[in-house]
Amino acid sequence: MIAGLDSNILCYAMDPAYPEHEKVSGLLQNLSPDNAVALNPTVVHETYHILVFYLKWFPQEAAERLTKLMRHPHVQFFNQTRKTTQIALQLSVKYGLGGRDALIIANFFANKVPIIYTHDNELLKLNKITRQDTHITFQDPIN
Repeated sequence: MIAGLDSNILCYAMDPAYPEHEKVSGLLQNLSPDNAVALNPTVVHETYHILVFYLKWFPQEAAERLTKLMRHPHVQFFNQTRKTTQIALQLSVKYGLGGRDALIIANFFANKVPIIYTHDNELLKLNKITRQDTHITFQDPIN
């Protein structure tokens, strides 16, 4: 199974300073064909921003670690497209999502990722969203 990662979960998994780190670090440490994760540009750049501008990582270190992660054989990286943006706009209207959340979710919808791991209470309240005949479920790997 593959699970999409929201930027908050990726930050927790990458930085041991977070109290949540121990609960989610296995997501990256135990990557395998049966335990793959998905990322996209919005998640990677939100994570970079948090690591560098809030957690004060050196920009080079953050960039190198994120690049290395994207190259891991059990990390799927999905690009943004015009279709992704159109889906995001539809989801924004239907579910009242902000732009970045909508882009993250739309990207995973377009690439048939069934689960997104997040710690975002607004997304967790939705539990599941549907588009056409598919849905994505939100799960908190910390709880």
